[in-house]
Amino acid sequence: MDNSSELARFNMIQQQIRPWGVLDDRVLEVMGTVERERFVPDAYRALAYADIEIPNGNGTLMLAPKVVGHLLQALAVQPGDRALEIGTGSGYVAACLSRLGARVISLEIDPMQAAEAVERLEALKFDWVEVREGDGLAGPVSGAPFDAIAVKGSMPTEDALPMLREQLTIGGRLFCILGTAPAMECVCVTRVGRHDYRRESLFEVEVAPLRNAPEPAGFEF
Repeated sequence: MDNSSELARFNMIQQQIRPWGVLDDRVLEVMGTVERERFVPDAYRALAYADIEIPNGNGTLMLAPKVVGHLLQALAVQPGDRALEIGTGSGYVAACLSRLGARVISLEIDPMQAAEAVERLEALKFDWVEVREGDGLAGPVSGAPFDAIAVKGSMPTEDALPMLREQLTIGGRLFCILGTAPAMECVCVTRVGRHDYRRESLFEVEVAPLRNAPEPAGFEF
């Protein structure tokens, strides 16, 4: 990859991700080596390392780099961990999780997006990622329990939270975004016992909801 891309990744780390409190060396190394420009539509390659969400081409958006950094830091994936991603999108986060050593199952509700992610990840030799077409909020996922679960879109309610956290191993971590604009918060839920969970609020953000995410009672378009 050319020097301009390497410099862009370096600047992304130093100017966006570190200043926003992502200090995990393994996360910084992975985000500094995975070629994010390979995961964005051609029209947006020049903006691959900008501090913005980038359209995936199907109405969804790639998370901004600093949000991805916090997601990876919160999940604290170790080599050999089993990880579930809900909302494959371009495949970038799955690639980062894989590079951290996880064996990833990634669910994507959009068939075309899923197919494109499979093609991209296979071409880039991310062999530890299995992309499945499906709705990650529809019920437990074959392959559970997981050491880490990343939910990439927001969930306006907590209706799906019990189902998701019950798929964690003891010690497993769940990253998700809860609430409605403008009051959404990123949280990390850790399973500390069979029926016990610890919840940590990380930061506020605004992210589009997952398709089919339960809406608050009385919600109207």
